This record gives sequence, C-alpha cells and structure tokens, in this order.
Amino acid sequence: MIKTLGTQLTLLLREKESRKDLAPFLKFLVFLLLVMLAYSGIFQFLMRTVEGQTHSWISAFYWVLVTMSTLGFGDIVFHTDLGRTFSIFVLFSGVVLLLIVLPYIFLNYVAVPWLQASLRLQAPREVKETLTGHVILTGDDTLVQGTMRRLENLGIPYLMVEPDADRAGRLSSQGVSVITGEVDATDTYERAHVERARLVVANLDDVTNTNVILTVRDVSGTVPIIAISSSEDAVDVMELAGATHVAPLRRQLGEQLAGRLNAGHAETHEIGRVHGLIVAEFPVHNTPLAGKTVRETRLRELLGLSMVGIWENAELQPVTPEYRLSDQSVPVVVGTEAQMAELNELLYIYDTNWNPVLVMGGGKVGRAATRALRRRGIRVHLVEKDEALARRLEPLADKVFAGDAANRELLEAAGLQDAPAVLLTTNDDATNVYLTVYCRRLNPDLRIVSRVTRARNVASMQRAGADLVLSYDSLGIETISSVAQGRPLILLGEGVELLEITVPRTLEGKTLGESGIGARTGLNVVALEIDGEIVQAPGARDVLAPGSRLIMVGSRKGADAFHEAFGEASES
Repeated sequence: MIKTLGTQLTLLLREKESRKDLAPFLKFLVFLLLVMLAYSGIFQFLMRTVEGQTHSWISAFYWVLVTMSTLGFGDIVFHTDLGRTFSIFVLFSGVVLLLIVLPYIFLNYVAVPWLQASLRLQAPREVKETLTGHVILTGDDTLVQGTMRRLENLGIPYLMVEPDADRAGRLSSQGVSVITGEVDATDTYERAHVERARLVVANLDDVTNTNVILTVRDVSGTVPIIAISSSEDAVDVMELAGATHVAPLRRQLGEQLAGRLNAGHAETHEIGRVHGLIVAEFPVHNTPLAGKTVRETRLRELLGLSMVGIWENAELQPVTPEYRLSDQSVPVVVGTEAQMAELNELLYIYDTNWNPVLVMGGGKVGRAATRALRRRGIRVHLVEKDEALARRLEPLADKVFAGDAANRELLEAAGLQDAPAVLLTTNDDATNVYLTVYCRRLNPDLRIVSRVTRARNVASMQRAGADLVLSYDSLGIETISSVAQGRPLILLGEGVELLEITVPRTLEGKTLGESGIGARTGLNVVALEIDGEIVQAPGARDVLAPGSRLIMVGSRKGADAFHEAFGEASES
C-alpha cells in the first residue's frame, strides 16, 4: 500500500511511461536554465560597459530570476535606455516562458501523467482471499454496468476485469469491484480466483470472447461461462471453446418481442416459469373481460389463476380488485399448465384476427422476430427501408415492402389498418418513437411492441403509445442474472422484475394480509415457498413462516421500498 510521497515518487519513476512523460519537462528546464544563464551574461556585459556597475554572477542570476518572474524588487536596476530595453525583453520572455509555457508543460507532462500513474498504481491487482461465489465480468458497457447494479441488489458479489489500469483505478475509487489485467491472460483469472467464481461473463466481440473462454478454461474446467454473442455463426464456436451458455441477444430479443404480439386467436403468451408455475400474459382486446373489474373477472375463483399485474401503455400497473380492464389491457397471470390451458379455452373464440403482423426493420432483431412469428403460423409483412436488403429478405416473410415506414401509402399497402399488431425493431429510438405515434394514429386498436436501445427512452416510448417495450440491455441483464441465480429466464418488461426474497424477521409470523406488502411497496406476491413447497396465489390469511421465501413481481423501486419498510433480506 502506498503510504508516503517518497515511496509514491519512487514507484512512479520506475514506470517506463512516467519516465517518458518527464523527458519533455526536463528538456524545457534545461532550455530555461540556458536562457537565464545567457541573460545573466548579457546583464554582466551591460552593467560593466554601459552602466559602469559591477555585480557578481549570483547577483546577475538573481536579477534575471526576479525580472523574469515579474517580482521586480527594484534593488538592482538599469539607468540607461539600452539597459531598460533589455529589462523589458527579459520581462516579456519571462512572462511567456515562466507564466505560460512552464505551467502548460508541467501540467501535461508531469501533473496529469503523475495522476494517471497514481491511478494505475492504485488499480487493484489482487482480490481478497475470502472472495467466493462471485461473478466475473469482462467488457465495460451499459449492459455490464446494469448487470453490476442488479448483482448488487441481489447480494451477489461481482468482479470486473479491466485491462486499462487508468480506468481500473478510477472505477475502484468509485467503489466498483474491479481488478486490472488482460482479459486473455491466465494470470488475470488466477488472481480473480476464477476457480471459486459463480459465473464468468464474456461480453466483448465474438473473437475476443472466444479467447476469453479458452483462457478461463485453462484455469478452471468447471466454472460456468456465459458468452454474449453478436453473430449466430459464433454460437457454435463459443460452445466448442467451452462456454456453458451462449446468448445471441439480438436473436433472443427478436424472439421475445415476437412472443408478446397478439395475432390469430386470443391466447396466453408464456413469459417464463418459476418453481413449476407459468408466468404468462393475455390480451383483453375484444374479449368479454374488457370493461370488467379484476374482481368481476373471477379468474382466481374459477381457474385458480393469480393476476399479478396489468400492462397499460407499456407500464405494469398493480392489481386491485376494483381495477377496471380496458380493451387495451394485457393482464399478467401466474398458474399451472392446466390452469393456463383452461384460460386458453375461454379465450380461443375471441379476438380472432388472422391478418398479417407488421414487422418494421429487417435487421438482426427484425429477422429473428419474423422467423419466430412464422414458426407460430403467423403471417408477417416486413417493412425495410433498404431496397437491396428488402430483396434479400423476400423469402423470409410472407411479403416484404421496401421503403420508408413513415410513408402512409406504404403502410396502408402493407396492411396496417387491419393488422392485429406491429413490431418496431429498428435500432434508432427516435425512429421507433416516431413510428409508434404514427401507427397509433392510423390504427388506434393496434398492439404496438417496440425495442428500445437506451433505457432513458423507455418513458418516451410509453408516452408515444407503445403497449410494450423491451431493450437489449434488459434482456442481457435478465439473462446473466438468471444464470447466476440458477433459474429460468423471465423477462417481464422494462423496469419490472421477478423477485425472490427471504421473509424478513419483521414479517415472520404475520399473515400476508397483515404484512401490507402490496400497499407499502407496490409489489405483488405471486407465490410463497415454504420448506421447498410452493403455495400458489397465497391469500391474505397465509402465514409468512420463518425462512420462507416471497416470490413477487414489481419494480426495483418497489424492492427498495420493501427493504426500507421491512428490513434487508437476502435474495438469490
């Protein structure tokens, strides 16, 4: 640990980069000294030959230094015009060299490199010997940053590998758990104790990810590795290299988006599974449930299903008995396969619309969504702006329309007026916002599902009228956290999570009704896990036993409110 300035200077001077940065500064100091010595010589000549004065060389150097630094004590002065002209020249050169050039060179070649070198020296190169069960992250983007926050919320330790020592030092000073080292060096993962890690995340380009996987496998043959793939062709390569999980997120995002569309008969769309229960959503549009309150639907009484949320304008609303379902509502329910089958039987005859779904954008996400919809027997009309790409995509969809999606005639030709749903897959958020407003105006009954690139634009998509918004980062974060927790992926929507929280001591022995969880946090209890047994759709009289786990749906803000209201509890 660096404790003294002397020790720090010694370590900095040992660095090749630090010594290299000092060279221009030292050269300037030598130049400055030579200039001052030259001025001292001229001073001596003028004083003796013109002024008739005699001064020592120390006095001459003293006068030069005082004049160049603009101190001007006035104890040694010239009385002739020639001497005063020389004084003016020395003064102005001093202003330039000492007050402008010297600070600039010092800052650029001494101070800043020194600070950077200090950060490099402060960058952690070792981790605590007690670190275990951690997630090792490579890459530094919004996906990794979001994953770090999620892991912190889950109480799972993480360790970021950062090759740039400067950046590693800055991240460490900000409280990020980081270690500096090359991502393709076995020494890095040995120092990161990869053999004790819960998971390694390779989130770089496909070639580097493959190298990371091979390097990690040289150190540990058993640690799980998840690789984020940008190309379908790289999936097999990464699996052969030793990846336990490969996540082609763009394809998966397209499939997730396609799974949230309404087309054909009204039916439930499975989102995921938790402890043997299915989490699904279904459209209310053109069914007898539209206009009824949650209590009036009697879904729990008739089918045993638990309604845990209601999508309205891309926001998951909390469920209350008096909440009235609109024609655009999409309830989220939890139940068994048999219960979902019964609900599908009730919905089957309603909202029958076999017109083609519109997919806007023929990129990787749009192509994956189109394939997923076609596998379900749903007809697809694909709109692509690039005419050359549109021609190549003709075998993929039922029909491809080349042109600008903002062209009303093009959209009408593509069947927007009769389409049950539209899927926006362009990677430009502003374009998706514009198309959402445009499509909603042309067909108010559409279900609009859109991707979003940046989380900050989710609110804009909601205001524009989107029914559901999913992002690349959210899918990646949920994928990584689900693997880290050893559970299936459940992607409810932007800002909505499935939470599993051990009952805090403050709630032990209370009934669910007495706890007031929903009223105080906005979280909806989906199920209780008691001694390994799942209690589906728990009622107000169910007791929260010590050690049992609450399975809830809600926002991270709701989870924070839960911990604030009832005390911290471990999540996994």
